[in-house]
Amino acid sequence: MKIVVIGATGHVGGYLVPRLVRAGHSVVALSRGLRAPYRADDAWHAVERIDLDREAEDSAGTFGERVASLGADVVIDMICFSRASAAQLVESLRGRVRMLVSCGSIWSRGILTEVPGTEDSPLNAWGEYGVGKAELERYLLEESARPNGLPSVIIDPGHISGPGWHVINPAGNLDPLVWERLAFGERVILPDSGLGMLHHVHADDVAQLFELAVASGPDVGGNAFFAVSASALTLRGFAEAAAGWFGHTANLGYVPLAELASATSEQNAATTIEHVARSHAMSIDKARRMLGYRPAYTSLEATREAVGWLNGNGAFERRLAFV
Repeated sequence: MKIVVIGATGHVGGYLVPRLVRAGHSVVALSRGLRAPYRADDAWHAVERIDLDREAEDSAGTFGERVASLGADVVIDMICFSRASAAQLVESLRGRVRMLVSCGSIWSRGILTEVPGTEDSPLNAWGEYGVGKAELERYLLEESARPNGLPSVIIDPGHISGPGWHVINPAGNLDPLVWERLAFGERVILPDSGLGMLHHVHADDVAQLFELAVASGPDVGGNAFFAVSASALTLRGFAEAAAGWFGHTANLGYVPLAELASATSEQNAATTIEHVARSHAMSIDKARRMLGYRPAYTSLEATREAVGWLNGNGAFERRLAFV
């Protein structure tokens, strides 16, 4: 098939585009600018690349038609953040492509009543990002249910991890110093009792689920699927496991979540609160059952690979010594 990937050079696209090429598809990669993808792969030589600024085209009302004019069988949208942006694309694609596969987020769900959360959990998000993704998902599911609507699938990733960028650490933020302190047996402060949860996923496992949705075709339209590892992590368990990568026992302290800013920067505290207030742990049973999803990485494996890459590329002030 001919597949157009919007936002093709990001974290997931660096894995997804080569997967699609190797599966025999003709791929058109849309991105703002023609910078190199996060992950080099010879498969990119077979990809048609188009420089397209979505934000500008959305504002001009031309984005949907620009994408539709490419004559794709399937469109994969990695960078849609609002219902309005999705609607412009759908109105142009309806009746002209076989299906749309769009990237949502587990943050489209807010507080979970039961864990692990399922795709039937309410779209009760809060915060600009989560609300935007929830409205996007609700709209695409409604579109799929309409007579002659565009078959649409939503893939909801967890905390995307992998080599090439900073990932959410056991304190629930992106502070690289947390990894250093764990690596050297130094004190790390966690919120509350350290039992907040994080659900990571390797970028290639997210790409796997997108590829499986495409292969399953329009019959799976009208469904959302969680793209996460098989199990979530508690902050405390995550910290203890990560310290063990370096031959240490985690040296942990605890403060109430509301007082976290006293132990770190305001930015780090805000990021931690965003994650711990949700404490998501999501099920992959539906993706396994309907699409055959089998994540290759656990949460610990995905984050360890990311930290190893950061260590090898000078991201820390001190060199970390894995055991």
